[in-house]
Amino acid sequence: MERYFLLSAAAAVTGLLTSCTNPTRLLDFPFDPGGRSLNSPASELNPQVSGRYIVLVSDRRGSPDVYLYDANTQNLIDLPGLNSLDAIASHPSVTEDGNTIAFAAIRQGRSGIYLYNRGTLQLRNLTENLRAEVRNPTISADGSTIAFESSQNGRWEIVVYDRSGKPLNLPAPLP
Repeated sequence: MERYFLLSAAAAVTGLLTSCTNPTRLLDFPFDPGGRSLNSPASELNPQVSGRYIVLVSDRRGSPDVYLYDANTQNLIDLPGLNSLDAIASHPSVTEDGNTIAFAAIRQGRSGIYLYNRGTLQLRNLTENLRAEVRNPTISADGSTIAFESSQNGRWEIVVYDRSGKPLNLPAPLP
């Protein structure tokens, strides 16, 4: 499965379509001034496409919140318990089935990588016990691994965790 990290939701969908037989075909997602669709008058940041889902951060309710859009049904998906007033969300990523969302957030002055499960409506801090700044998560298509940047060793490094929050010991690259 390919993952796309693009500057706008329209560009993300266009990127998907360029691998199709007709690369000039564009999908026109509706614009809703009330913020109930993918496109709105608010800032739409860090869109990411996985399968039929587009996840992004938007300030359409006055704070940076995570939104999930189903490109097949052309509807926003309700995410109860995910967004809160005490968190500044950024850089979301979603599994191919749309069930798990990983994102970075700052809560009470501390950064964390959070996982949200749509089936159980549970939100948890994957990096709660990591004493470092973290940013820019991405989740695998099946949701089994999450990679993100960590400053634990005094410089930014990419680390990989499993979904339970345990670091994976990956082999070091050859010199």
